[in-house]
Amino acid sequence: MTNYDTSAIQKLDTAHYIHPFTDHKALGEKGARVMVRGEGIYLWDSNGKKIIDGMSGLWCVNVGYGRTSISQAVYKQMETLPFYNSFFNTTNLPAVELAAKLAQISPPQFNHVYFTGSGSEANDTNVRMVRRYWDVLGYKERHTIISRHNAYHGSTMAGASLGGMSGMHEQGGLPIPGIVHIEQPNYLESGKGMTEEAFGIEAASWLEKKILEVGPEKVAAFIGEPIQGAGGVIIPPSTYWPEIQRICDKYGILLIADEVICGFGRVGRWFASELFGIKPDLITFAKGVTSGYVPLGGVLVGDRVAKVLIEQGGEFNHGFTYSGHPVACAAALENIRIIEDEKLIDRVANDTGPYLKKRFAELADHPLVGYANSCGFVAGLNLVRSKGATVHDNVAFDESQAVGMICRGYMFGNGMIMRAVGDRMIIAPPLVLTTAQIDEMLALIRHCLDLTYADLKERGWV
Repeated sequence: MTNYDTSAIQKLDTAHYIHPFTDHKALGEKGARVMVRGEGIYLWDSNGKKIIDGMSGLWCVNVGYGRTSISQAVYKQMETLPFYNSFFNTTNLPAVELAAKLAQISPPQFNHVYFTGSGSEANDTNVRMVRRYWDVLGYKERHTIISRHNAYHGSTMAGASLGGMSGMHEQGGLPIPGIVHIEQPNYLESGKGMTEEAFGIEAASWLEKKILEVGPEKVAAFIGEPIQGAGGVIIPPSTYWPEIQRICDKYGILLIADEVICGFGRVGRWFASELFGIKPDLITFAKGVTSGYVPLGGVLVGDRVAKVLIEQGGEFNHGFTYSGHPVACAAALENIRIIEDEKLIDRVANDTGPYLKKRFAELADHPLVGYANSCGFVAGLNLVRSKGATVHDNVAFDESQAVGMICRGYMFGNGMIMRAVGDRMIIAPPLVLTTAQIDEMLALIRHCLDLTYADLKERGWV
């Protein structure tokens, strides 16, 4: 390890770098953690501390850190053609090859790809694309897009508007016109007195009610993450998505699956849409397409939409300087090769995913854990003050106590990255995680839960 002057780096960071989703003043008072190296599922900070990355960076480092072959693919492309744009009737080899590869691995209705630099840009593209689709067909009032509260679809003006995060909407006069929201399919929050299956049907019915409220002739699309990620790993009941598909089909509206988190093996399929049995018209992707090594996002465009835009739409007045960036596309191609050659999706589906599910569920016996669930390589648990006869009878902590942040502090302090969303603790580890590493990670999580429980007992909160 190189010797780093952590204090000097932190001072420079505070002086010049405004971080995303951060209270900059508060961060400056304590100093940022400085990450300097990654290998496999592990990170090291500037003080030499080894850390299990339970969040795959930010839901994205699917093949783990230190993949030399991706670095080599990027270097080779930079030496050959570091950049050229896709405007002016021009293309490049990596973009063409990646578009063809994505068409091959995606569900059969997808044969076209629109590249962006991020998931946020991709969801902005979705807004433009679905509205253009209906305009071309002559339905110029059909512009309203329905999303869900507590959803996350990015941080751009349209992406943040599509998302249902109240904290984001309070800053910047969001949402923009033509975007409305329904409640999320959170069984713990809204399903008391119902089975999960019955609640799934009930939660899906909120979409139909909103369509009728807005007017079917005005609704362009419904957008949803198959599993809500930043909202706290909200895994919907098995009945939810098939009913959503039925409602979209009934009213002829487009279905957009935001798979920025769920795609590229995260749930044991190339895309979670396949797992949940839906046939979206558009799929948003980013993050895992390159395992985060180079920024890249995009939209898989289904035949229903592509046919209209290509054959009837003329010029689509939308695009980005870095659409189809050759270096990013080269990284993605090598990343996908690794996923295929190492059979990571099969491992998550049939080996490590089921093992993680079993081990993670065991945390429910901890006195702080009221509910623990998972799907593939995403999982979450709820911290509760006391447990009741059912999960709906658990007693929650007061929001002002910020117990999730206390727990996160013990996680980070003991070499485990586990994210807090309120009092729900979530993970999304790299897909290369082995069963032995799952045991290592779960032992560390349990240890940190013990430390949190002891702290809360001392405070008199449990």
